[in-house]
Amino acid sequence: MVMTQNYDIIIVGAGLVGATLACVIAQQNTCSSLRIALIEAGADPQHFSGEQFDPRVVALTPASQHLLTKIGVWEKIVTQRACAYSDMEVWDGEGTANIHFSAAEVRQNCLGHIIENSLIVTALREQLIKHPQITLIQPATLVGLSKGERTQIALDNGATLTTDLLIAADGGHSKVRELAEFATREWDYGHTAIITTVQTELPHQATAWQRFMRTGPLAFLPLSTVDGKYFCSIVWSAEHALADELMTLNDADFCARLGFAFEHKLGKILHSATRFAVPLRQRHAKNYIQSQIVLVGDAAHNIHPLAGQGVNLGLLDVATLAQEIERAGERGIPLNDFSILRRYQRQRLTNNLLMMSAMEAFKRLFGSESLTISWLRNTGMHQLNSLTELKKIIVKAAIGLH
Repeated sequence: MVMTQNYDIIIVGAGLVGATLACVIAQQNTCSSLRIALIEAGADPQHFSGEQFDPRVVALTPASQHLLTKIGVWEKIVTQRACAYSDMEVWDGEGTANIHFSAAEVRQNCLGHIIENSLIVTALREQLIKHPQITLIQPATLVGLSKGERTQIALDNGATLTTDLLIAADGGHSKVRELAEFATREWDYGHTAIITTVQTELPHQATAWQRFMRTGPLAFLPLSTVDGKYFCSIVWSAEHALADELMTLNDADFCARLGFAFEHKLGKILHSATRFAVPLRQRHAKNYIQSQIVLVGDAAHNIHPLAGQGVNLGLLDVATLAQEIERAGERGIPLNDFSILRRYQRQRLTNNLLMMSAMEAFKRLFGSESLTISWLRNTGMHQLNSLTELKKIIVKAAIGLH
């Protein structure tokens, strides 16, 4: 007979968002006695070193850095392999306009860091061990969910767990969201993201580069230099037909096409690692909360990767939800009290919708074939680049400064 295991909080998904949330909650003064289960379906992250980079990278803002510093993992991450970028160069591939953003304009050392996803998750897993109230259950997949006085979940290993508060941090294809029947709004972007690491002839200048084309945006994100060789992570969001064509090319032809599309800003593309193609889909839960259940990160919202804000939005969810859980502890309120969940949703849903709407507007603006819109777009970019104070406001908002 399998015994039911009881926890105060169960977090499904031990990736970057879920593991961060577990650590933040565990170190809060009012939460030290909470029993937390962290459920992860996948294996431990792969280790990358030398000229081999994780194809999945994240662009972390200073606000996200602050959260990771708070839980004690940031120093470990940056002393291993992280690339700070101080500038962003954005230009219209169908015109002549460009916008340059600089950390110096807002008196910061950098705008953010490009870091491999596996490196962050590994550091978080090591941090989890320091919190005895956290139990990591891995590998285990959620197969059932029911609600009564407490929420009960069933795992594929035969275990049954109950909790006061179930948190879904299990990504865009969230099993929690599916089993709990959260309604979503979603649509296909018409783009596939091609993701890989490339070696460039010239150094990246600590700059994140992005060229907007009618067929989709192309981003070059700076990575660490290895033995005098220069590397960038690329995300090429292209219409499906173009992406299919690019994926069939051999490495030499792909590098040539990539260099041409990037206008050879960093010289020749000398080498490309294995390419991965990811169809892009917009998805947003109509509500982030139900009785006893809450969604965070990609389980609640997926956005186009053109601004690299997906993970940062998820970490803002983490900070807000953890704050509400701490507030419940201070006031002696049950963790699943709906007032606590409503406050979290009220703070995060509107902000996430604004960011998602802005990304959709950018995609449509640069995807238009209209000559009138192209002229207006170029004129607007030229004007924005000369408006220093407005650019400061945009940069501060993007990196989480107030």
